[in-house]
Amino acid sequence: MPFDYGDDDEKGGINAMTSRNHDWPCLRQFTVFMENQVGRLHQLFKSLERHDMKIIALSVNDSVDFACIRLMVNDADRAREIFKLSDFAVFEKDMLGVLLPEDPQPMLRICLALMQAELNIHYTYPLIFQKNGKGAIALCVDDIDTATKVLRDKGHEIITEGDLHDDGFF
Repeated sequence: MPFDYGDDDEKGGINAMTSRNHDWPCLRQFTVFMENQVGRLHQLFKSLERHDMKIIALSVNDSVDFACIRLMVNDADRAREIFKLSDFAVFEKDMLGVLLPEDPQPMLRICLALMQAELNIHYTYPLIFQKNGKGAIALCVDDIDTATKVLRDKGHEIITEGDLHDDGFF
């Protein structure tokens, strides 16, 4: 589906529907492949943080020769520009951010909702993000649109990219 630049609510605004056919409840994960050598991770952090980017999620998987760094930042568009000018090999992926519910077993509630909808969780990791004292996780799932609907229907709060621009949540 192409971008729709038509009228939004008859006010001439831009329709938020994307070519991926959803209104962006997703978070962007950047996966960076790099040589496993001293100082390379420091270079990655320096390239982002010197531009006032905040890393809100990080997962490092390494082997003898290379590392795979999964990360999210508070401004995905700006990070994309920075990465285009860098020498890092970077791939992007849509992820789902979910606030942990006030429950004795918050992860169980989230997993149960997705399991009942027959959705797989491929991987997850915590976000360095809090809203109203609640922590959050990032989820890689089979179908983000269905997972978003299922979780919202079960009363879970989804984190959007817009939430990440508010400094009060870090």
